[in-house]
Amino acid sequence: MQTYTKYRPFTPIPLPDRTWPGNTITRAPVWCSVDLRDGNQALVTPMNLPEKLEYFHALVSMGFKEIEVGFPSASQPEYDILRTLIEGGHIPPDVHIQVLVQAREHLIRKTFEAVAGASNVIIHFYNSTSTLQRKVVFEKDMQGIIDIALEGARLVRQLADEHAGGGMNIRFEYSPESFSGTEGDFAVEICRQVMQALRATPGDPVILNLPSTVEMCTPNTYADQIEYFIRRLPNRDAAIISLHPHNDRGTGVACAELGLLAGADRVEGTLFGNGERTGNLDLVTVALNMHTQGIDAGLDFSNIDALRALYERTTKMRVPERQPYAGKLAFTAFSGSHQDAINKGRQYMARTGSPTWEIPYLPIDPADVGRAYEPVVRINSQSGKGGSAYILATVFGYHMPKTMHPEFGAIVQAACEQKGDELSPNEVLALFQKAYLEIDGPWKLLRYAFFEEASAHTEAGGVSHFSGTLTRGGTETPLDGRGNGPIDAFCNALDQAGIRGYAFLDYHEHAISQGSNSKALAYIRLKAPDGRVMFGVGVSANINVASVRGILCAINRFEACAGQPREADSAGGR
Repeated sequence: MQTYTKYRPFTPIPLPDRTWPGNTITRAPVWCSVDLRDGNQALVTPMNLPEKLEYFHALVSMGFKEIEVGFPSASQPEYDILRTLIEGGHIPPDVHIQVLVQAREHLIRKTFEAVAGASNVIIHFYNSTSTLQRKVVFEKDMQGIIDIALEGARLVRQLADEHAGGGMNIRFEYSPESFSGTEGDFAVEICRQVMQALRATPGDPVILNLPSTVEMCTPNTYADQIEYFIRRLPNRDAAIISLHPHNDRGTGVACAELGLLAGADRVEGTLFGNGERTGNLDLVTVALNMHTQGIDAGLDFSNIDALRALYERTTKMRVPERQPYAGKLAFTAFSGSHQDAINKGRQYMARTGSPTWEIPYLPIDPADVGRAYEPVVRINSQSGKGGSAYILATVFGYHMPKTMHPEFGAIVQAACEQKGDELSPNEVLALFQKAYLEIDGPWKLLRYAFFEEASAHTEAGGVSHFSGTLTRGGTETPLDGRGNGPIDAFCNALDQAGIRGYAFLDYHEHAISQGSNSKALAYIRLKAPDGRVMFGVGVSANINVASVRGILCAINRFEACAGQPREADSAGGR
């Protein structure tokens, strides 16, 4: 069934000389949160008064200076929040509360009654102007729609003048609702006449809010509409051009960003995009997009988890796990190649002290929004060698050498496949400990001592001497060896226990805690007589002992996998 044939394609505005594609966003717009009005009206269970107050204070703390708090003429709860905010002294002197009202006389009068006594108020009145609504809802021609807007504008201006002596600072906002479906020239004309009725001047500008009430076109077409409107609007400097994108086509953020390129000054939206149908513009995403471009958005998202928790508790809505910046999985990488690049980026920044953010796959530093680094890389069967190394390094301080990543990555991947689910950081650590630190035989070191013997014939000025006892199956074997260092001395001594043919390939060590009680972790890479290559790990407060334990760990691991397929030295993960 070809159901698509009943739809008409959107007719774009002809704007061949558009300029917005060559522009760049260099500063943040004026932000206006409409969470408490537009967002609240879309909730299955609207917020109660205490929740609205808590939410309002959170918005103020974030830095919002314009907050639409309700539709006071619509219901008693909407009226009550206004009176509570005003009479309770909740509104800071630099914050404008905004109220919405249809361009109808009795509703406008009720609205002015609700905001009486407020210091800074934006009266936001509107009427729908789109072609479809004129035909279907109002059954009026263009002049009839203009008359509705002008009657509202004149009354708003009159009532504002009457309140002028009471210390109230009243500003005006007009929305040709359904702007996205309104003819461009008609939108300009109705706003021109409303500006005249409001006596707008550059010193007292009116906010002209141009909503994409229903997304009807691609974002570039919306940007064309905004640029077309701005070009043709007389007395442009007496207007603040505001955007109010919805998200019906899933492109609300793009519409806002391209609308700003087209010349808009102000943006209305909600936290996390709550709103009618598919929602409003997500202000969090737009603001943090700017943050990643080196622009001060002027809003505080430094504890985004707490903000998300507040939102979910008060709205009974949920922020999806993959929501940009705020979702629980927004910074999480399961892919092995992604994990490896993130790990290398972290190491690069630590090594170079880079003042700029240079970690692949993370467009923003999670710490900027108060997110911990632990969940950035999560381990499942799709993860690779780099992910496991990242977890051990960032969460537990175990910095495996790069040559060890494939070996341990294969161990982790096998565990993921067996479990059929992701592994937690603690489970990754447990695998590391089981594979390396909990190896307890068959060879065990009972006693040990290291000595330095003076010699005039060695470059280091001395010879290392190891003395100790190994046991296997209850049989003790005394060892005594010398070499040009403690590791060499121990390796030479192993021959006395019949442990021969192992080649020492690589060695790394680091401290895993700080202070006088710190321990050392030694990573030893050996080649067995049969050609296998494998790592052993040792830990001790004494670096020499840690190294010896690492060598024995590798030898014991060789013996444990004797006769198994030779995968340990070649597995690389993804």
